[in-house]
Amino acid sequence: MSVQTSSDRPLHQATPFDIVDSPDPQSRVRSAPRPGEDPYPTRLSEPLDLPWLSRHEPVVKGHDGEGPLSAAQLDAFERQGFLFEPDFLTGDELDELRRELKVLLENDAYRGRDFSITEPRGREIRSLFAVHFLSKVFGRLAHDPRLTGRARQILGGEPYVHQSRINYKPGFEGQGFNWHSDFETWHAEDGMPAMHAVSASIVLTDNHAFNGPLMLVPGSHRVFVPCLGETPEDHHKQSLKTQEVGVPSREALRRLIDRHGIEAPTGAAGGLLLFDCNTLHGSNANMSPDPRSNAFFVYNRRDNRCVEPFAAGKRRPRFLAHAPDEAWTPQD
Repeated sequence: MSVQTSSDRPLHQATPFDIVDSPDPQSRVRSAPRPGEDPYPTRLSEPLDLPWLSRHEPVVKGHDGEGPLSAAQLDAFERQGFLFEPDFLTGDELDELRRELKVLLENDAYRGRDFSITEPRGREIRSLFAVHFLSKVFGRLAHDPRLTGRARQILGGEPYVHQSRINYKPGFEGQGFNWHSDFETWHAEDGMPAMHAVSASIVLTDNHAFNGPLMLVPGSHRVFVPCLGETPEDHHKQSLKTQEVGVPSREALRRLIDRHGIEAPTGAAGGLLLFDCNTLHGSNANMSPDPRSNAFFVYNRRDNRCVEPFAAGKRRPRFLAHAPDEAWTPQD
């Protein structure tokens, strides 16, 4: 796999890639879950003895020949926890999505709605959720066989759209996203039982080193980092702007990044980034005049549909976590 960064190497130099299952395979974690308990405890009042727990589920459940991804691409996804495909969309198809993005962001009827998240210090839209319901254009894309086929191949089962959104970082104003694992949030607050989900992010504007590209920690998907701090009520109202709960400890981040580095896929609009639900990622603020935007679809396996939250008092709103075959409208 060819992954571009601003310097064609990891942003943080790392040692050669290896699989991390635990800091010391011979150690026993004092607070490790017992059989029958939640294997991924998080939002804890006290830290565990070790900074992370081993992942239980395989990363890639399907095989080459069952979908559009080659054996080499699946191996890269298995190893790193993400896969970048440049020029996934081009020409008129990409132009149509960019026009639709502009229409959605300029729709005043969406401002002030709970599914429309603005920047922490301004009225610029930061994220617009449930976009495959809001837009026929993005709805077609969410169910496009080129995406669902890749999701099915990685997940080893039939996918459905757990979440969709467009992310937008305006020039100079777009703030960053703290380091996090999506699965940690979906497990704690949506009730996603296991790591059978994959995210597909389609770059709609050119990504470069200065407009806040997504950064990922390769190999971090193989361990689960429990986070400290009880989930506040209606946490999504704060976390979608600035996340403070559900963030890994600096010790865990330092150790994982020291082992594996940081990579930031960059390139022209139209690229596709697939990444595992548990890959640690984040982004810096947009320091350039160039906006950065992407369409984002989360595919969950149907037999992994969400149950009651594992570390929150109630489920998040439906625009953040869809059930299989459900219909959603802005009035819901």
